[in-house]
Amino acid sequence: MLMKYLKRFFKGFILLILSLIVLAYATDYEYILKGVRVVYLTGHTTAYIDDHPHFENEIISSSAKPEPWIKHKDYNRTIASEKLTATNKDLGTTAFLVIKNDSLWYEEYAAGYDSSSQTNSFSMAKSITSALLGKAIQDGYITSIKQPISDFFPQYEGTNTTVGDLSSMASGLDWEESYTSPFSVTARAYYDDNLAETILNQKVVEKPGESFKYLSGNTQLLAILLEKATNKKLANYLSESFIEPMGFEHNALWQVDDSENRLVKAYCCIATNARDFARFGKLYKNFGKWNTKQLLDSSFVARSIQARFPESPEYGYGFWLSNHLNKNIFVMRGILGQYVITIPEDDIIIVRLGHQRGSFVGKPFTNDFYIYVEEAYKMLAAN
Repeated sequence: MLMKYLKRFFKGFILLILSLIVLAYATDYEYILKGVRVVYLTGHTTAYIDDHPHFENEIISSSAKPEPWIKHKDYNRTIASEKLTATNKDLGTTAFLVIKNDSLWYEEYAAGYDSSSQTNSFSMAKSITSALLGKAIQDGYITSIKQPISDFFPQYEGTNTTVGDLSSMASGLDWEESYTSPFSVTARAYYDDNLAETILNQKVVEKPGESFKYLSGNTQLLAILLEKATNKKLANYLSESFIEPMGFEHNALWQVDDSENRLVKAYCCIATNARDFARFGKLYKNFGKWNTKQLLDSSFVARSIQARFPESPEYGYGFWLSNHLNKNIFVMRGILGQYVITIPEDDIIIVRLGHQRGSFVGKPFTNDFYIYVEEAYKMLAAN
C-alpha cells in the first residue's frame, strides 16, 4: 500500500515538474530554469562571486606589457585590526588590499583565493562601462554626454534621454531593480539568452535628466549603444582602451548572454582579481592619466566623481560617492560588497572582494563600507 502511494506521489511530482517546465517555455520564462540550475542546484540561494563558469564569457587577455604593483617599503608590516579581521571573517572577504601612494601597502586573501583569483565584479562593471563612454567620447564616436540616445535607437525619439542620463542613472527607464523576484527584468537580464531584446523593449516612463534612480538597465542600454557607436564588441574596446595600456597582469572574463549573441552583461559581470580592479581607482585618481598617457579626458573623469544632482550626493557618472571621515571618496561598488574605494587626497585605494555585504543603516552604503575605510586609516596610522 505504501509503495503504491509513493509511486503515485513521485509520478505526480514528476508530472508537476514537467508541466512547470513546459509552462516556463510557453510563457517565455525559461530563463528561470537556468537560474535554478546555476544557483540552487549548486547549493546557493542567490548570485555568487564564483558563478562565471556557468555562463558564456569573453576572455580579455592580459596586457602584453604587464605592470605589477610596486610593493611599499612597509608592505604587510601592519596586521589587520581586530574589527577588520572580524568583519572580513563574518562577511566572507576573499581579498582585502590597501594601496598607498600607488604601492601595495597591505593585502590579504582568504583560503582558496590569491592575487590572481577571478571573481565577479557585479556592479563595479558599471563604473568600467561608464569609463568606456568617456573613451568613446574622447575617440569621437560619441559627441558628448549630452548626445541623445535616439541618435542610435530611433524608438527613443522624443524622450530627450541622453547618454549621460544612462551613465548617471537618470534615464527614466521602466526598469524594476529587484534582486529577489525571479520574474523581474533584472533576473531575466542575468539569466536570459537575449539581453538586447530585453533591454531594447524598455520604455522611458519618467522625465529623464532630472533625478537619480539606480537602474541596471541604464548601463546595459549604454553598452549596446557603445557597441553600435564604435562598431566594436565592448570586450575588445575595453581591452584596447584600458586593459592593454594599464598593464593588467591577468586575463579577465566578461559574461555574455549566450554563445550566439555574445552581448556582454555590462551592468554586472567582469571577473578579475583585486590588484587589477584597483587600476581603475588609480586611473580616476589621476584624472584619466596612466603613466604619461591620457587615457581619459580629465574633465570627463572630474565630472564622473562629482554628484550630478545635489539631492543625490551619493552618485556621479558611474561612480558612488561618499564624504565619510570628511574625505572626498569615490567608489566602484558591487552588490555583495565588492569595492574599489579611492581617496585621492590621501593617495589611498582600498579594494575589498567577498561573498557578502553588511546591512544598510539609513545611509547610502552598508555598514561594512565604513568599517573598511575607518580600519584602513587606523592601520595606516599605527605604522
